[in-house]
Amino acid sequence: MYEVASFVKDRVKKHHEWFNKSLPMIASENLMSPLAKEVYNSDFMDRYAEGHPGERYYHGNVYVDEVELKSTEIARKLFKCEWADVRPTSATVANLGMLKALAKPGDTIGTVGLSQGAHISTAKFGAVGIRGLKRAEYPFDPEIMNIDVDATNKMIREVQPKVCLFGESVFLFPSPIKELSEAIQEVGANAWYDGAHVLGLIAGGEFQDPLREGVMVLTGSTHKTLPGPQHGLVVANPPTEKMRKKLDSGIFPGVVSNHHLHAMAALTVAMAEHIEFGAAYAKQVIANSQALGQALYERGFKVLAPHLGFTKSHTLSIDVEPQGGGSDVAQLLEDCNIITNKNLLPRDTSPRNPSGIRVGSQELTRLGMKEAQMVEVADIYKMALMDKKPIPEVHERAWELKKDFNTVKYCYRSGEEPAYKFWERYTD
Repeated sequence: MYEVASFVKDRVKKHHEWFNKSLPMIASENLMSPLAKEVYNSDFMDRYAEGHPGERYYHGNVYVDEVELKSTEIARKLFKCEWADVRPTSATVANLGMLKALAKPGDTIGTVGLSQGAHISTAKFGAVGIRGLKRAEYPFDPEIMNIDVDATNKMIREVQPKVCLFGESVFLFPSPIKELSEAIQEVGANAWYDGAHVLGLIAGGEFQDPLREGVMVLTGSTHKTLPGPQHGLVVANPPTEKMRKKLDSGIFPGVVSNHHLHAMAALTVAMAEHIEFGAAYAKQVIANSQALGQALYERGFKVLAPHLGFTKSHTLSIDVEPQGGGSDVAQLLEDCNIITNKNLLPRDTSPRNPSGIRVGSQELTRLGMKEAQMVEVADIYKMALMDKKPIPEVHERAWELKKDFNTVKYCYRSGEEPAYKFWERYTD
């Protein structure tokens, strides 16, 4: 068994060494702060808590309860809402809970299609299918990479979905919630926003403000643009006590038993940090994405939506079919220590062989990079994909840029601990 432990520790060390020299640009990842990691790696991870603070089915939760109450308080403050649930263990779990609360098997849910950027939880083979719901896809305009408002208003009135869900995994531009709210209200649908990718931007006062624009409930991941642990969150403004109870029971006992107490503790720290640093961080994330989009476009890449400034989020969608397609390009970039992922474009039908890649700026921003560094990143992409430079040469250029940006910013105790060195105290 010691050999197994040694094997795992060695691979963890190699992983950190690799990422220390890489440009991590997966749009669904980020870095926790040193302080959040401290409470994450605590005895909370070994404990169990079912139910609500003060009403547990287990004893030994005196301090867990205090932290969870504080976590809920901080979540309500950060998102300016009446109700919050910090128990979901992921955004998909949060989504399952809301599907239980807001819809019954056989009901219809409105959502964006997968090739238009929707998350797999909205697919027939995902959470929506597990709940037994019928899907009605919003008409989508690929020219603006967004929902077609007129056609969708018509669709909502004709189909009369029980739930209207907004939110995407390739989320370039805000959803037109205000423009669709009249039709949603007419048919009596519940409006829900999956903000997994843009939760930190929303909390930072950027992108859009769903809870003020017409949706009742906002779900999301807490480890993307909100740089906390891998966990989930639900925040809402329930119109009635009956609805609050439905949302609450959708999470517990609906889809959560014990709720990963160490992640909840780390999330509390991350949200408190975001109250202080989130506005500056969110603004810089978007500025970096737009600067990167412009620089890539100027170097000949087919970055989507150039006439709209490429993006208003952390994400860029790039058509790399001229460079060999999403699968081959993502692999070549990984070989060059640039970590991103293949992704469907609206015209694609095969998720295994898509035409595009998805690129995120949030982690590089978290490490302190700004617009000038985004231009250098674009140069490195050009070296790898346009100029076909040798992989070791691209490696060297990526490391030359990255070596000065390996400390987490926008957090408490910023600058004290390199992002990819925290593992050392546990692997020596």
